Amino acid sequence: MWASGDRPSRDVAVLDVGSNSVRLVMYRLEGRAIWTVFNEKVLAGLGRSVGETGALSPEGVTAAMSALRRFHAVLDGSSSIQVFSAATAAVRQAKDGPAFVARVRAETGLDIRVLSGEEEAHFSALGVAAGQPDANGVVGDLGGSSLELVRIAEGLPGPGVTLPLGPFALGAPAPIEPLATARAIRARLARCADAYTSDTFYAVGGAWRNIALIHMEATGYPLRIVHQYEMGARDALDAARFVAQQSRASLERMPGVSKKRAETLPYAALVLEALVETLQLQRVCFSAYGLREGLLLDAMSPELRAQDPLVEGCAALGARMGASDSLGPALEDWLRPLWTALPPLFEGSPPRDALLLAAACRLADLGARLHPDHRADLAFDQVLRAPIAGQSHPERAYLAAAVFSRHTSQVAIRPDSGLARVLTPERLTRARALGAAMRLACDLSGRSETLLAVCSLELRDGVLTLTLKPGAADLLLGEQTRKRLSALAGVLGCGHRIESPGA
Repeated sequence: MWASGDRPSRDVAVLDVGSNSVRLVMYRLEGRAIWTVFNEKVLAGLGRSVGETGALSPEGVTAAMSALRRFHAVLDGSSSIQVFSAATAAVRQAKDGPAFVARVRAETGLDIRVLSGEEEAHFSALGVAAGQPDANGVVGDLGGSSLELVRIAEGLPGPGVTLPLGPFALGAPAPIEPLATARAIRARLARCADAYTSDTFYAVGGAWRNIALIHMEATGYPLRIVHQYEMGARDALDAARFVAQQSRASLERMPGVSKKRAETLPYAALVLEALVETLQLQRVCFSAYGLREGLLLDAMSPELRAQDPLVEGCAALGARMGASDSLGPALEDWLRPLWTALPPLFEGSPPRDALLLAAACRLADLGARLHPDHRADLAFDQVLRAPIAGQSHPERAYLAAAVFSRHTSQVAIRPDSGLARVLTPERLTRARALGAAMRLACDLSGRSETLLAVCSLELRDGVLTLTLKPGAADLLLGEQTRKRLSALAGVLGCGHRIESPGA
């Protein structure tokens, strides 16, 4: 059902020359899975003076050129790497933007592609789709000089608009004047508010990621991963207003907020507040994917783009630990009859339970090369925090809990992890059941897809039934299989039986 197994691998890099930061990110692409292997940025502030003088900041140009010369040296040391590049609003708008691009080419040999506002909006939305293929709503990418708003439906970018709502376009790095700035933001939003009203807003950009981290810290949220972190409208407003009211010195004392970021953060907070109210948003979902990942997705073949990033990421992670490419799909096929008989717990169209089954099965052998006394804990931590896209935080916790239960019969799943904040009791129980089911399958068959084919598992008239084909009764010798079947039935709260002719 879900593709995996044949993952062409290659190394790529993206040079992102933004209005605030200049960044080099190097990736390892394994099919549809995107892994970041190097990430370095300089907050050059190229766009600091564009609004006032029409030209790039001289200090910003110096810092950017220094960063780009270093990035060129790094790329020179990487063989067979494909390089994508993009310059956004500041270089696009500045009167000396073309001269800057020419200087970069002359001094480093790097060709920087200057994106139009429409291209910038499109690639930002495509980046959100790279991380959330089912995204529906409006993408907002806040850079140093501009805000791109783009409609997205089922992961497909629609119409977009570029607005002068980046911090530098609003007056940063000067100290903020909250009332005047808020009025300016709402006036600039007014002309497009009706076209971009939405329930869901996908927030892209470093400033907004900082706001998410500040909110996590303030609320004691246990899973410090920004990608697909969600806030309801009320929480988003509270977080934005809190940040907007902080002094620069107060912001600099917060974990993860640099001095230069503190100059622009209150402006970004006011923009977020205005968006929530003006676009009538019901929830804000933060995306760590954006323009750079959009460039990568755009360059993939249609076949790769159609694959699911969660399933492919889990398959690639399992393969890194030596798991068989064929075991995961075989486990998925074996468990599907049981899983489709259970009521779905994860909303979607269709419900996402089947996709999560596929992802978990590709992680079933993740602990094979780990110390047997610590497999459950190590695999749990790895899955919970793996940089795999396409999963909400509850789904991430669900997969981690399932992999934990795959390797141990312990009832308590890492009480120190804060799972109770992320998973409902029903989902946690289902994760335990999935882990117990994978454990039964792997122990019964010796992790052999051939032996899985001689037996089946289903919920028949409320009884968990393991059926073996004639001649396969020897698989039941010993106590292991019966113990694993009994444990799974106990989690599901049902009876169990074994049907095996001649056993």
